[in-house]
Amino acid sequence: MTVPPQALSKPHRRIDNAPLGIASMLASVLFFSIMNVLAKLLMDRLPVTEVMFFRSLFALIPVCLAIHLGKGFASTLYTRYPWGHMGRSLIGLTTMVAMFWSFHLLPLGDAIALNFAAPLFLTALSVPLLNEKVGIHRWSAVLVGFAGVLIIVQPSGDVMNLGAIIALAGALTNALAMIAIRQLSRTEPPDTIVFYFTLLTTVLLGLSLPFSWVTPDPLDWLLLLATGLLGGCGQLMLTRAYSLAPAAVVAPLNYTSLLLAVLFGWLLWSEVPTGSMVAGAAVVMASGLYILHRETRRRATPTKPLPPGDGD
Repeated sequence: MTVPPQALSKPHRRIDNAPLGIASMLASVLFFSIMNVLAKLLMDRLPVTEVMFFRSLFALIPVCLAIHLGKGFASTLYTRYPWGHMGRSLIGLTTMVAMFWSFHLLPLGDAIALNFAAPLFLTALSVPLLNEKVGIHRWSAVLVGFAGVLIIVQPSGDVMNLGAIIALAGALTNALAMIAIRQLSRTEPPDTIVFYFTLLTTVLLGLSLPFSWVTPDPLDWLLLLATGLLGGCGQLMLTRAYSLAPAAVVAPLNYTSLLLAVLFGWLLWSEVPTGSMVAGAAVVMASGLYILHRETRRRATPTKPLPPGDGD
């Protein structure tokens, strides 16, 4: 699962390095894209929960290494909000289940495109859950974005199936995970949030193994190891990207993951994107980018009142 831009950002003094931030974001997109491909391949032979367990377990390797080379375990593992981490992990686990399951049920490009509805859900949910004010511009972008979702899923046709419903449920819970991380990041460092999420999801998923275990063959073990390492490294690169450059610079690069998903889907599974998927994805991405633009503009000028009727 991809953790969102602002979610991992804790206010601190930062030296911007836009080129390195862009490189980190592109590396993150590549790592997560390959991870998604390997997960989809593995789920043809292994249960979804088993693949997710090893994705989380092996992701602890790069995460723990980063903590060891950083501030160390003593300061990183200390937390005053263990139940906050547990709640965030349960929401994130639900998101991971939905996303991986949607990879299994849908063409990879369709599943990734529907996951981009998460920022739309986040904007809508930020009003009741975070007491944030959302103006006419961002509300309009949300409505247009959901129209794009309808173009993709075609609720009156054959595409609105179980896979599409699960993908949208994953986007919704992903937005809830973003909100949970926003709350935690007020007091918790990014590495602490990432570590406890990875650890707790590993433990929780491990509880399901006796009920759905299929013994992997040697090749499966290698793919499972690669899936976890790629997921952990992708998470670290994502965090690094947003610590090195403003969200407005690096966040749009996340949409390149759709291009990679379509490319991998075409090369490996002969999945050719439909016209409605391409059109709907373009609308959803445009809406997400506009919301990011308005959010960046609003935060850049917090004390300057907007003219009447020019809400964000």
